[in-house]
Amino acid sequence: MEALNQHLFLLLNAPPVPSAGLLLLARFLANDVVMLITVLAAVLWVRGRRNGRATLVGAGCALLIAAALNATIGALWHHPRPFMIGLGHQLIPHAANSSFPSDHATFMWTIGISLLLRGSWPRLGWGMMAFGVGVAWARIYLGVHFPLDMAGALLISAVASLLVIPAGSFVDLSLTPALIRLYEGAVRRLHLPKALFPLDI
Repeated sequence: MEALNQHLFLLLNAPPVPSAGLLLLARFLANDVVMLITVLAAVLWVRGRRNGRATLVGAGCALLIAAALNATIGALWHHPRPFMIGLGHQLIPHAANSSFPSDHATFMWTIGISLLLRGSWPRLGWGMMAFGVGVAWARIYLGVHFPLDMAGALLISAVASLLVIPAGSFVDLSLTPALIRLYEGAVRRLHLPKALFPLDI
């Protein structure tokens, strides 16, 4: 399995002198997309009504579970990154920590799967899944992850998203209203614009 993992990595990893355009795209997907999705989630929270916000809270719960699973796996099983064993070409800096599974891909796919399971914003959910594929490719291309790190990320994302489903009633009826009250109370106390209250989406 490890030999296959390394073989697939070398097929996807960048050449010694990559195309400037492809390198720019890979760096954008590898580093910037996660930040853009975080900003998008904040906008959806601000402009969304209760059902939309409940979807985001459920996705947030799934992300917390996924992050805990990733941290546990990383602590129990240290898998070196390609550059740590002198394999391929590393084109972005990265800490020499465990590679499995990919946190970036887990983030993207957990949100995507959560949205799809909930049935809210399905086009956005599929978009997240597609961008997750792009993030996975980019981080392999840039030499900081193996392909099986991405397979692990997809599995963790699915497990974490599915684990939230039994708690759907708690998320909708208790957790989401509590978070909305905290948010709207903070908006009022800070005298922020009324535009920070939701539209009907």
